[in-house]
Amino acid sequence: MFNKILIANRGEIALRIQRACRELGIPTVAVHSTADAEAMHVRLADESVCIGPPAARDSYLKIPAILSAATITGADAIHPGYGFLSENADFAEMVEAHGLTFIGPSAAHIRMMGDKIAAKTAMATLGVPLVPGSPGELTDLDEAMEVAAQIGYPVLIKAAAGGGGRGMKVATSAEGLEEAWRVARAEAKAAFGNDAVYMEKYLDRPRHIEMQVMADSHGNVVHFGERDCSLQRRHQKLLEEAGSPAITPEQRDALGEVVTAGLSKLGYRNAGTLEFLYQDGHFAFIEMNTRLQVEHPVTEMVCGVDLVREQIRIAAGQKLGYTQKDITFTGHAIECRITAEDPETFAASPGRVTAYHAPGGLGVRVDSALYAGYAVPPYYDSMIAKLIVHAPTRAEAIARMRRSLAEFVVVGVKTTLPLHQKILADKTFQSGDYTIHWLERFVAGK
Repeated sequence: MFNKILIANRGEIALRIQRACRELGIPTVAVHSTADAEAMHVRLADESVCIGPPAARDSYLKIPAILSAATITGADAIHPGYGFLSENADFAEMVEAHGLTFIGPSAAHIRMMGDKIAAKTAMATLGVPLVPGSPGELTDLDEAMEVAAQIGYPVLIKAAAGGGGRGMKVATSAEGLEEAWRVARAEAKAAFGNDAVYMEKYLDRPRHIEMQVMADSHGNVVHFGERDCSLQRRHQKLLEEAGSPAITPEQRDALGEVVTAGLSKLGYRNAGTLEFLYQDGHFAFIEMNTRLQVEHPVTEMVCGVDLVREQIRIAAGQKLGYTQKDITFTGHAIECRITAEDPETFAASPGRVTAYHAPGGLGVRVDSALYAGYAVPPYYDSMIAKLIVHAPTRAEAIARMRRSLAEFVVVGVKTTLPLHQKILADKTFQSGDYTIHWLERFVAGK
């Protein structure tokens, strides 16, 4: 096992990793920008190192500073959390080159899955179902026109190196394809430094279903079931559920068998999440995230497993210690992402938190780095808390979440707590009959 772990992240996920380390008896090192000097993850770490000014590019994304911090503190492993450098293959390689252990997948697999075209090609060879589309990168507009004519409109142009909705445009006709092609490539170039794009059939009423997997370095691969992440605004998730109200246990088992068999052949290691679109009883792979997901707590709640602890154990060379048949799914879990934003305009709302009270009770979990007096900085992602509940049934989980949202107090900054209260009170959400397009219309009042 490791002697000391440096956590190359901030906020609630840094705290989450610290807790797992503490239970394993492993000291932690927090890195932070000058803006985060008073942050909770810094206060609770065994050691801390300032790695730069507020801007992420000068601190949390500055690889030499992070590696130097690991060296001077004697850390022998680095956990990247999610975001920032968590899916940076070059960073993973540099960590290993410096004699440290990267707590995550191999650099080769990070690089493969970071290229959406390469990821789809790999999954196709492993028998994982795909969305109909181009076999690879589209070389020019003429090829895009040919593929669109074959699979039928509407189509979706997507950045090969993309994510988060950037470099993604819908074309409903041949007339609109040229504009979608041009804008998607320009956005991809600006966001990722790579203008390669590919095409998929645009599904009009899909759900976003993802499957959590974990694999050790001894050839063992298991899945921890599905999460429904269909509640999205501008391709950003707001609320997640485990399991999905649209998926049967039989469908879960069938998809899980395909996924684990495929990743076993690939030789994958550590945590990963495969994301699918689901419509009319069919799953279609869209991408794989080679890291811990923001929404991992809902899986932990229904499976009773500490996923971060498992990441650390696997990185240390240990076996999973269980098989698929040992994993059970109990009850239902829901997570609400609480952000420091205006709940109607979604404008960022940084500032000082003057009062804070987290909800509690049976089956209630809050992952947050907030405290009264903390100043939410304007430099980073606006998520300030994750509220997670677990109950025997989905209906009970909804009731518990509504009660918990009403108890949650954050004063000093605007938050999306009121928006989540509206979502949980809506009959469509309560029925479970929603798609990835529903929340956009809900927010717009349609």
